[in-house]
Amino acid sequence: MQKVCVIGAGSSGIAACQVLAERGIAYDCFELGSDVGGNWLYLNDNGQSSAYRSLHINTSRQIMQYASFPMSDAYPVYPGHAHIARYFDAFVEHFGLRPSIRFRTEVTEVVQDGDGWAVTSRHRDTHEEDRGVYDAVLVANGHHWKPRWPRPGIPESSDFVGAQLHSHDYRTPEPLADRRVLVVGIGNSACDIAVETSRVSRRTYLAMRRGAHIVPKHLFGVPTDHLTHSWLARAPLAVQDRGLHLLLRLSRGRLADYGLPTPAHRVLAAHPTISDDLLSRLAHGDITVKPAPSKADEGHVFFEDGSVEEIDTIIYCTGYDISFPFLADGVLGLRDNNPALYRRVAAPDRPGLYFIGLVQPLGAIMPLAEAQSHWVADLLQGHCTLPDREHMHAEIHTYRTRTARRYVASTRHTIQVDAQAYLRELRRERRRGAVRGRGAVRGRGAVRGGRR
Repeated sequence: MQKVCVIGAGSSGIAACQVLAERGIAYDCFELGSDVGGNWLYLNDNGQSSAYRSLHINTSRQIMQYASFPMSDAYPVYPGHAHIARYFDAFVEHFGLRPSIRFRTEVTEVVQDGDGWAVTSRHRDTHEEDRGVYDAVLVANGHHWKPRWPRPGIPESSDFVGAQLHSHDYRTPEPLADRRVLVVGIGNSACDIAVETSRVSRRTYLAMRRGAHIVPKHLFGVPTDHLTHSWLARAPLAVQDRGLHLLLRLSRGRLADYGLPTPAHRVLAAHPTISDDLLSRLAHGDITVKPAPSKADEGHVFFEDGSVEEIDTIIYCTGYDISFPFLADGVLGLRDNNPALYRRVAAPDRPGLYFIGLVQPLGAIMPLAEAQSHWVADLLQGHCTLPDREHMHAEIHTYRTRTARRYVASTRHTIQVDAQAYLRELRRERRRGAVRGRGAVRGRGAVRGGRR
């Protein structure tokens, strides 16, 4: 009987567990912390969560919820982390998944072992090690846990005597009371942190290398991400982009009027920055916009426009590195946050190795992880097969080329997908895989997900 290893019990890992359980596929799930929830569990004792106290989702609950387990209508449209943690708890309890999860257990090594995968784990409290061999491994440890610092950093910032931290370690604004704070970045975390610190700091500056389109959570009384289910989302990309640009211009005016640089890229050429509060704080003069820092000294930061400001704390909101410390270098071909994965899931040269939730969606990740898990379950049960290695590598090349052509050059866009388009892509792949696998002998080759 086949058995599968799931690494991580965050939003993607528990989705994989639910699908495997539903399909009758035996599995073990290893979770570093004491509970499920991953990045959404505030003060998670796994030490890897980046959730801050005020964190709320940027996609509405209707878009974020699992298809198999809708969120309660009693939840707000944009729930906070505490709501999401309770939702994950309820999900796990409803499907009876908790007994299959080994909590406080770190996966330290995953290596190929004949036709299977040997997984070594260690309990964080007893330090007892265990080793098991599995037919497949589903990696769902997330990609928002290893902070990515600026490369290169601010010149001479080693001389800076104030505090320097990454947004990954930010929790509450109180320690920044009466301090001069510089937030570097223009993504979602940067905007949230700049807004929050501006309420307690002596002064908050927001510095960025380029402009960004600021998208509100509601447009004309409707959650903005509901547009992904509208006629606009089915239009050609150029029409989508122009339509959203006009809606944003009508609803919030010109970004230049708030002191922000006008973005040089189209609205849909970058992962959206979603904020209802940033423009208000800018309009009230509570945040000062700055260009990129050019250098620092003991107590000052200099900027590309020639200005200089006295700064006490620098907070870098510069994203995350994708990392799998339990995999040897070269197993995945990971370079510059750009994993070589067929349909963003399957490793072409490593049969039985799959990645769940390793995407950055325009939309929510939970339904995508659920859909990915169903596809992998099809492969494991022989309901469909993968194409040959050359075909998979060609698809990866096409995806990378298309992504580079559409999006601003940035490591945050190497795993970018449009949620609804990607769901359609997975449905097509399952149908094609079923045709490929029709009539194939059901046996270990089918269990290995298309190995030939």
